[in-house]
Amino acid sequence: MADTHLRIGHVHLKVANLQRALDFYCGVLGLELMQRLGDEAAFLAAGGYHHHVALNTWESLGGSPPPPGSTGLYHFALVYPTRAALADALRRLIAAGVPLEGASDHGVSESLYLRDPDGNGVELYRDRPPEQWPRDRAGRLAMFTHRLDIKGLLAEAPVVS
Repeated sequence: MADTHLRIGHVHLKVANLQRALDFYCGVLGLELMQRLGDEAAFLAAGGYHHHVALNTWESLGGSPPPPGSTGLYHFALVYPTRAALADALRRLIAAGVPLEGASDHGVSESLYLRDPDGNGVELYRDRPPEQWPRDRAGRLAMFTHRLDIKGLLAEAPVVS
């Protein structure tokens, strides 16, 4: 059995162009640049943490995404603390012209799915409180996948002046 204190740490991505990746992760998604190592690597975070996302070009400078049908990362997820924060992220994606590949209500969470400039899958989501999670008659978790109400989510985005 896994230690109950186990948690997922950071994700480290190979990118083709560091500045393009920084423009996306910092400029669109709103992560903070914590440290940059020239044009080769950068460490990004939220809330003053040392890094949640690392980017590097050590093996991938000028490279292309893996072809469809190959193994590798499906997606990684960034968790937003509130529905309003997720709505604000959606507003920024729309403003930047970043297309969504999907938007789902899973009962336990609301999720937006997209690709970064290097083709990596990214999920942006917010968790519902555990007392709102769907359960079956036996009390077991009963997640589902329904279409997310995008208009309803956007209505919760903070007003930008």
